[in-house]
Amino acid sequence: MQMLSSDLFVSSGTFMGVPAADSVRPGQGVILGIPFDCGTHPTRIGARQGPTAIREQSGLVRPVLPEMGDRDILAAMEVVDLGNARVVSGEIDPSLAAIEAALDQVATHGGYPVTFGGDGLATLPQLRALHRHYPDLVVLHIDAHTDAYDIEGYNTSTTFTRAAEEGIVDVTRSFHVGARGTLVMPGVYAHTRSLGYNLIPGSEVRRQGIPEVVARIRETVRDRPVYLCFDMDYFDPSVAPGVCTPTWGGPDAVSTFELLSALEGLRVVATDINTVSPPHDVGGMTACLAGHVAVIALNIMHAGRNTRPQEPAR
Repeated sequence: MQMLSSDLFVSSGTFMGVPAADSVRPGQGVILGIPFDCGTHPTRIGARQGPTAIREQSGLVRPVLPEMGDRDILAAMEVVDLGNARVVSGEIDPSLAAIEAALDQVATHGGYPVTFGGDGLATLPQLRALHRHYPDLVVLHIDAHTDAYDIEGYNTSTTFTRAAEEGIVDVTRSFHVGARGTLVMPGVYAHTRSLGYNLIPGSEVRRQGIPEVVARIRETVRDRPVYLCFDMDYFDPSVAPGVCTPTWGGPDAVSTFELLSALEGLRVVATDINTVSPPHDVGGMTACLAGHVAVIALNIMHAGRNTRPQEPAR
């Protein structure tokens, strides 16, 4: 059989057109889709379609961000797209195991993952995997909700409750930033703090201002490895309508990008961007915003990356 000329064809369907890959080198940026949701949201099922939508809309995103180094970040991080983790939405236990195994492989080979959810429960197995390689891991969770409710089981409201119970993050140096809006039960913020987390509600972010909030985070986190978890419902629904739990009273795109960019200098070792729900989006605007968040995250990760393979903790 005669082979086709490889210079006539390019792969399609990857984030921003980066190469599809099945291997990772130390220090390399890695895109991984996690098309999983619990399937239990009372009104909005759709986060499982998030990775596809983000990749589709990433054609509108560009790789150079002048205020964060004026570099082609895709080239600087040698970014590749591994495709999606093998998950089945609604099947929680096997899917969490598959996500954990996929992230463990990426970290073992020294990759710096940027993952696309999927709903917020997909964060828990990623934290489990990263904790093995970074035993002093802290989490910086930017979200309209703390996802640290005092309820049983595994769902999007208990991700960080279970993480605290399992001891896979140092809660005393971890932060939840931006919580706001109506909740289904009282005592959520108090419970989040009782687990040991630092909580900066959205009202405090507005009152204190981004420089003061980021200074507090830097002083507490210091040089610890950071898992950056960004829920797209942190944005106000007026700019990001296609999310699982739209919550009014949030920041606009400019304010959010300023907050994220100000985190440059933290030792971010992994990022997840979750809860894009394409069936509820308008013109792909939420998925496109997620692509821009990914570019900022890659720039943050670039400064503190290690180009040697990671050894699992003993």
